[in-house]
Amino acid sequence: MKKTFRCACPVTSALDIFGDKWSLVLVKQMLFEHKSTFKDFVESPESFATNILSSRLKTLEEFGIIEKTQLPNNRKTNIYSLTEKGMSLAPVLLELTLWGRNNLQESNPNLNVDPQLDQVENNKEHAFALVIKNYKDYKQAVLNG
Repeated sequence: MKKTFRCACPVTSALDIFGDKWSLVLVKQMLFEHKSTFKDFVESPESFATNILSSRLKTLEEFGIIEKTQLPNNRKTNIYSLTEKGMSLAPVLLELTLWGRNNLQESNPNLNVDPQLDQVENNKEHAFALVIKNYKDYKQAVLNG
């Protein structure tokens, strides 16, 4: 895939990667829900079509947002994990989460309004660091078997 962008605008360029409804969902699932295999993503409540999932995983890998590895003891299963570039999306996803909680409850009465989000909103820098630390610990555990 050739990495082309519509224009030089940073927002538009970022949307060229994340402007579909699936790419940030994948990153969210990896970062917050610790999903790491194709099967994990397919079985998620978001209901990925396998062709869309394959396409988005490939795109995210090509842009260095995720990396694909195989476990030493199981060469059949690919493990997808966030790179440093992918983990740097934690603040964006947490802010989007807070925005959704604060602005979409009326439109979506089933919205998950986790009370811990108050703590996130009160100390965002700590929340960002904690999410990244938890993800790195998880990633290390998965890759070490």
